[in-house]
Parts: sequence; C-alpha cells; structure tokens
Amino acid sequence: MLVVSEVDQLFARAVDDGAVPGVIALAADDRGVLYEGAFGKREIGQDPSMTLDTVVWIASMTKTVTSVAAMQLVEQGRITLDEPLGERLPELAAILVLEGFDTAGLPRLRPARSAITLRHLLTHTAGFAYSIWNTELLHFQQYPGARTGPLQAPLVFDPGERWSYGISIDWVGWIIEQISRQSLEDYFRECILDPLGMSDTGFVLRPDQRTRLAGRHQRHSDGSLQSLVVEIPERPAFYNGGGGLFSTGPDYLRFLRMLLGEWAV
Repeated sequence: MLVVSEVDQLFARAVDDGAVPGVIALAADDRGVLYEGAFGKREIGQDPSMTLDTVVWIASMTKTVTSVAAMQLVEQGRITLDEPLGERLPELAAILVLEGFDTAGLPRLRPARSAITLRHLLTHTAGFAYSIWNTELLHFQQYPGARTGPLQAPLVFDPGERWSYGISIDWVGWIIEQISRQSLEDYFRECILDPLGMSDTGFVLRPDQRTRLAGRHQRHSDGSLQSLVVEIPERPAFYNGGGGLFSTGPDYLRFLRMLLGEWAV
C-alpha cells in the first residue's frame, strides 16, 4: 500500500515532468477524508499555486449532478423513466435521425422510429452523439444552414438502438428546467448544492471564485502544454447540464460521498 509521502512524490513528479501544470487529489472512505494534496500551478507559467480551494471547470462530471437532479424528479412522481417525452416536450418529438448523406452531399433526415425517454437520455441510448467523435454529425454541423445551437443536433440512430456518448444529459438539464420551472443553477442550488454545503459549485462564478480559477490548457503533439484563453461570461446563456459546472475538489468530494450513501439530499 502506498503511504502519503509516496503519493505526494507521484503528483509532484507529474508536475515536475510537465505531465500536468497542477493537480488536486483527494481520497475518502466511510471514515472520512484519507488523503488530500495540491501540487503545481493553477496555470502554466503563472505564479498562483494550485490549492485545495482552487476552482476548476469540472466538464462532464456535471452529468452526474444533473442525473441526480433528474432522479429526484422521478422520485417525486413529476416525470417517469419510460414515458415518451415527446408527448409533453414537442421539441424532443421533432428531432430527426441523420441517416447519412445523398450523392449530392445533402443530409438524409427522417423521423425517429421510437420515442425518446428519460431512461434513454440518462443511459446515452437516445441517439445523440458528440460531433468530435462522430464524423457524420461533424459533417452535418458544417453543412450550410445547419442549426448548431446547444440542443440542435439530430440523432445518429433510433432511440434505444445502441449506446453513444453525447449531448443526452444536456437535454436532461433542459428537461429539469421545464418541469421544475427553475433554472438549472437555481434547482441545483436549492435541491443539491446547498443541502450538501457545496458553496463553491455552480454555473455562475462569484468574483472570489474567479480569483481562484484554474486555467485550461492544450497539449501539443510533442507533449508540451499551452495555456488557453477562455472567456467565461458572468452568466451563461445556457446552463449546460452535460458539462457547465465549476467546482473545487472538496466540494465535489462531498457530492461523491453523498452518492455513496454518506449523506442524503
């Protein structure tokens, strides 16, 4: 078993070798927090050190929080896992399936053969994909006149047919807003974040959080890292349930321990 000093050395070496500009690590079990450490810098080439209260964009780890919120609504009887969502949300019923392209390069679209359900969305079997991993969807988004908003992509297969990682949980976030009549930020705050004491987690950054924000980086083919300039609006136009949250290590650990039964929402 690794001892704390050995774990510290592993993370410090990763920073020194340039594998990462900085890292925050925490470990816990049913007895409490077993390990915590912060190493390196919040942004490569800059002075602020990585600390446990550094705020980071948690990207797709947002999906777990959104899924918990959806299951709360299921528990309350406000939505079911297997109802055809298009019957109450026409926007979902109107989504077409992309079958490819004709000889002239025009997209071939058709109605879905089955209805999308919340179970499909939560399990990534609704037919949505991410264009970075689906060449046909990427080609469609580059087509003149294609709608490219956050929830505008077509399906790439019929609901329930197979699995594909994509924007399904973005749709779940939007559905939560329609049912709760609250923004996703407000629903999360009231029903998940505040009850768990997650004061450093949200879609909207306070001024004090911006001063603790970690940078984002791009890795080049030679393995080197470059800092990226990313403009973060004061309030996003769309609360992305699939990847829009910011958090800290200790805050997100509270959420994970809740999932493991340590606390109840």
